[in-house]
Parts: sequence; C-alpha cells; structure tokens
Amino acid sequence: MQIVTPQPISIIRPRATPKGRSIPPVARERVAACCAGLEPRRDLLIEHLHRLQDAEQGLRPTHLAALAERLRISQAEVFEVASFYHHFRLLQEEETAPAVTVRVCTNVSCAMAGAHELRAGLESACAHDTAVIEAPCIGRCHQAPAVCVGQHELGHATVEKVQSALTAKDIQPQALPDSVGYAQYLREGGYQLLQDLHRGARSAQSVMDELQASGLRGLGGAGFPSGRKWDLVRAQPAPRHMVVNIDEGEVGTFKDGELLRTDPHRMLEGLLVAAHVVGVARVWIYLRDEYHAARVMLERELAALMADPPIPREAMPVIELRRGAGAYICGEESALIESVEGKRGMPRLRPPYVAQVGVFGRPTLAHNFETLHWIRDIVAKGGAWFAGHGRRGRSGLRRFSVSGRVCKPGVHLAPAGISARELIDEYAGGMLPGHELYAYLPGGASGGILPARLAHLPLDFDGGAPAGQETLASHGCFVGSMAVVVLSQNDRARDAALNLMRFFEHESCGQCTPCREGTTQAVGLMAQPTWNEALMDDLSFVMREASICGLGQAAPNPMDSVRRFFPHEVGVAAAEPSGMAADRSTP
Repeated sequence: MQIVTPQPISIIRPRATPKGRSIPPVARERVAACCAGLEPRRDLLIEHLHRLQDAEQGLRPTHLAALAERLRISQAEVFEVASFYHHFRLLQEEETAPAVTVRVCTNVSCAMAGAHELRAGLESACAHDTAVIEAPCIGRCHQAPAVCVGQHELGHATVEKVQSALTAKDIQPQALPDSVGYAQYLREGGYQLLQDLHRGARSAQSVMDELQASGLRGLGGAGFPSGRKWDLVRAQPAPRHMVVNIDEGEVGTFKDGELLRTDPHRMLEGLLVAAHVVGVARVWIYLRDEYHAARVMLERELAALMADPPIPREAMPVIELRRGAGAYICGEESALIESVEGKRGMPRLRPPYVAQVGVFGRPTLAHNFETLHWIRDIVAKGGAWFAGHGRRGRSGLRRFSVSGRVCKPGVHLAPAGISARELIDEYAGGMLPGHELYAYLPGGASGGILPARLAHLPLDFDGGAPAGQETLASHGCFVGSMAVVVLSQNDRARDAALNLMRFFEHESCGQCTPCREGTTQAVGLMAQPTWNEALMDDLSFVMREASICGLGQAAPNPMDSVRRFFPHEVGVAAAEPSGMAADRSTP
C-alpha cells in the first residue's frame, strides 16, 4: 500500500489591490481632490471624468484606476466610457498634457468660411504646448469659422483672435450678460403658470387641451406630436422620469444654444409644467459640452431656482444637470439616456420605447429645449394662437438655424411651411453680395441636399401636409432640426456631401456594422474622381435598412442627393483637403 503524504492547504488571501492596474496613493489622492463633492455613484462616471479632464487636461491610466476604485466598478468600464467620448483625452502615464486644446470646427459652414486654412495657420502660430485639433460642429455655425479655446467659445475666429485669447489666458467660459436671470424672469410674470397649476387655479387637463390644440411637435428633429407623447408617458406606471436634450450636435444646428443663452427660465418653467402634468419625479438636463458658458449660467440659475422655488420644493421634481462629452450620437434619445446612466452613448434597440422603458428602466418623457420653451406661451395665449401661424397649409411657428452664404446668419423665427427661398429673402437678409443660391441643406447633416430649383418646397415635417402637396420627403429629404445651410455657385454639393459623410464616419458609435463600416466605405467612394454609383446604391440600401438608429439610416442622404440632383458633379474630383472651398467674403 502506498502512503500519500497530505499536502499543506494553501490559504487564498484577499488581494491588497483591485484586480488590474495597481493604484499609487498619489493617484488616489488626486482623484479624491478633483472629484470632491461628487457622490461616488456609477451614473456619475462621466461627471467624474470631466472633473479629472478639466484639472489635468487629460486622463491617465492610474487616475482611471483610482476612479474605478472610488466608484466600485471595473477598470474596463471606466476605460470604455473614457475612450468613447471625443472630449476626453487619454494620456500615457508620463505623457505631458497640452496646456490648452484649441478645437477648430471644420464642418460645412465653417469650412466655407476658411476653417481648414485657419487650422493650418494656428498649427504654425501656436506654441508647442497648445494642441490644435479639428472638431465636428460646435454650435456656432452662424459665427463661422468657430473655435473653442479651452472652454472659451470664439466665433468669427482668426489666428490673431485665438492668439490673443491664449496670451490673455482667456480660456474659461465667458459671461452671458444678456441672459434673463431668475429675479428678472419672476418680475416679468415667470412661473405664474406653474403656480396656478400648483394652487389648482388651472387644471392639468386644460394644459393638455391647449397643447393638443397647438399641434406642437417635438422640435429636436423627429417631430413627434408633443401632446401625444405626454399622454403616452402619463399612462405608464410611476415613478416616471424626464430627460431634456440640449446636446444639439446636428451640423448647422444652434437654435437651442441661442435660446438657452438668453432665456433659460422659459425652458425651466416648461420643464416644471410638463413634470407636473405628466407626474415626473426626476429630471435630467443633458447639455452639450461645447456650450461651456451656458453651462456655468444654467448651474447658477438652477441654484437660484432651488434656493427660492416658486412652489414648495417638495412639489418639484429632482433636477440634475449632466454634461455631454462630445458625441453627436447622444442626440438620439436612447443614446442620451445611456449617457445619463454613465455609459457609452450607444442607441438601444426598440421596442421598448423610452416612453415605456427609459432612464433606469422607468417611463421617460424626452424633449429638446425649444419644445419646452414654447409651453408657457402656448398655454398663456392658447393653442389656437400657435396653430394660427403657417404657410402652405402648415400650422405653427418654427425656429430655423440659418448659416452659410447669407447676409444674416442666425436663428430666425418663421411660420411653419415657409420655403427656403422665402426664409433667405425675408429673414436671412438675402444672399451675400456676388453669391447666388445654388443648393441648400434643409435639415442639417442628415436631411439631404437640394438644388436651388427646389427652394420653393415647404420647410416642415411631412405629417399633416395638404393632399397632393410637394414635400421634402417626395425628394428624399427632411427638415429634421431645421438647420438650413445655404450654398452658392462658389460651392459644390459633392464637396459638402463628402464633408458631411466624414462627420458621420467620425461620429458613428460603432455599435452596428452597416453604419460603422458603411460610413468609412462611403467616404472612400466619395473621394474618388468618379463615383461608382452601382456600389453606392448597394451601400446606401444596406445602411438604410440595417442600421440600428437614425445616424446610419440617414447618413447616405447627402451622397444620394448629389447623385440625384447634381449628376454633373459626380465625375469631378473632390476638393482636398477640406472638402469645401473657402470664401473670405463670408462675414
């Protein structure tokens, strides 16, 4: 018989450090200092990353590891979120972070105004510790070319203006002196509607009736009837939540940003009225990161509102302001909700819809800024007042973001159903001297490109159009967020389309193959001197039919528009490197 000597039992001791990268005490201390005052909650991961980024000008591996420890999540989760958003700069441990980052917008309106030449000039003129990078649309299309110098938004930028800002260390958010503050808003009758609802002087149903009568649609792009959306969410079991989308990343869109900078409390009152009527317990306001000055102002005004609320605080929902991090995809409501939860902004498969399963699995009312901005006026003046405006059988008022080759770029309030020609001539001051209308984008990057001969089409949602009326949809386009970019005979539609496809390639979240690979393949095909239209047909079909969300489904629109309306350009080589011709006559 063989006698087996028993082996000593090994004792597994708990790890002294988290699995993965070890954490130096100095990194743990730095994260604690930067994130002081923030609750260590998983859904606040992006807010923690912003604190570190602002303080360090970048994110180092040991800091990410310490943050994972602080939030009690895996280091992989922290890294995947930090690497998803464009505004987070990942650094090597010993890498020197830039003193300042200058982001130069190179999308259509800014490219027409010389953004690529501006970037080249800045790369030559700025000190070696200043990072100069291209950026997608930053919401200053009416002040093209636009840049962000650190957190300072600078319109009509030149090399000299940027250098002056850097020399003066003017890189923090600037003041907004024209903004209507809380005290002024109260003096002008603000929050009276909310107080009437709370006292019972006005019923929730009366607000719903006026909203239905107005025909107000969601003005962030989809155009879903607002009254129906409130009904859908109100019918769901409590607790119910709400998200306010001020991410506004669509190329050419800046109307929400302009409204926010001047009159934030009108939106906040609309938010609180909607919360009262629908029965909302918590609200998240999601603001795009480029709107730094507006964020500082909104934080101040929210604090003033909560310090002296117009109704008892217990009757108000909890409101949190969340800061985006540079991802166009987060304009899609389910991707925005993922970001609010502290995750990568990847769209969800639907159904279920966010009205049923939204933030943290609860029914969620989702609106953009302008939609809520209208609530007070619609209820005070009556839904019939709002619906009484319009042209060509359309009803309501619309704010258009107009940029490009016009004399008065900016936000213009006009009747629903107005045409591009009327919008340019009656509101935008006409075309710039020496320029003639050649083409226009009726709905930002994804809405397609139309020729001047179709400038008579009504700029509005297609739902509710009079029978037999020619619409944007009948020409493969849509109005979306109502961002109208105007091109002249000095521009080429194919160059604008290539510029936009590069934007989609950059902004694709990468979740689905048709969008991730399709946008890259489209850029390659569109950069060729002669377009392979048969291959483009196949690519467009697959992207439209198989992409998960609207980004991939609408990305082929500019490419298809050029082939449909500008066939004479298809055999002409695209301009390089900008993809758009610069014209210094643009103001």
